[in-house]
Amino acid sequence: MAISSLNEIASKLVKICWVLVRSTGDRGKDMAKRAKRGKTEALALPVMGRVAIGAVAAAALGYGLLWRPASVQPIRKQAAHQVPAPSSPTPSAPAPSTPIHVAAPVQAPASVPVPIPAPAPRVETPKAADAPGRLVRQVVDYVSHQTPGTVVIDTGNTFLYLVLNDGQAMRYGIGVGREGFTWSGEQTVARKTEWPDWRPPAEMISRQPYLPRFMAGGPGNPLGARAMYLGDTEYRIHGTNKPDTIGKRVSSGCIRLTNEDVADLYDRVKVGAKVIVLPAQAAPILAEK
Repeated sequence: MAISSLNEIASKLVKICWVLVRSTGDRGKDMAKRAKRGKTEALALPVMGRVAIGAVAAAALGYGLLWRPASVQPIRKQAAHQVPAPSSPTPSAPAPSTPIHVAAPVQAPASVPVPIPAPAPRVETPKAADAPGRLVRQVVDYVSHQTPGTVVIDTGNTFLYLVLNDGQAMRYGIGVGREGFTWSGEQTVARKTEWPDWRPPAEMISRQPYLPRFMAGGPGNPLGARAMYLGDTEYRIHGTNKPDTIGKRVSSGCIRLTNEDVADLYDRVKVGAKVIVLPAQAAPILAEK
């Protein structure tokens, strides 16, 4: 507001001076004419007026043109105290794009009952004739004066011994002749046959007429997988198709073993080997009827 007022005053002064200069000029012209006429007194006053007016005009013009007020800042109404808003954190440079693998939630497996294994069957090494598992083929201590390779049949205890070296023997569980059909003595192995045919003797057919007159060798044959014929008799050491009869008195005088045991004995015994059948000294296990 102060600057605009001063400018208005200066502008008015300039106009006034301009008017005065013009009027003085007009009067000067008149004075010049008068001077020519010799009237010098009248010239002094107009000249002084012109000088005074010019000085005032120059001062006003200089004041209006040259004077510059100091920079005035507008007075602003101070706003009420405001709490500056918290500056937002400058976003940092984005990290390199790396795939983030989110692991799938781990779920506890459903409880599955764990089967408890049954205890392994306990196998006891037989030490006596009546011990459990006594009919299993095994090497035992055996004191004998017989030469190795001799077969000794203990009918009473249902054992067959194959004499070995160093006071030992291979023992097998056997089935023997039922009561009235047992025998004792010495024989030799006359011949050996694999999967023998069976021809029941006439005495057996007369007692059991339903028996076949001939049966070819095979798994269903009562003589089993192997047969060793004793001398010129009808007796044999052979296998069986009924392994549950081992350890019992069931036959008509032959000695029977399981097919596995008779195959093992067959490979160990040679034709001509001595076979000793001991008399029954203990009550054998009777066959179930």
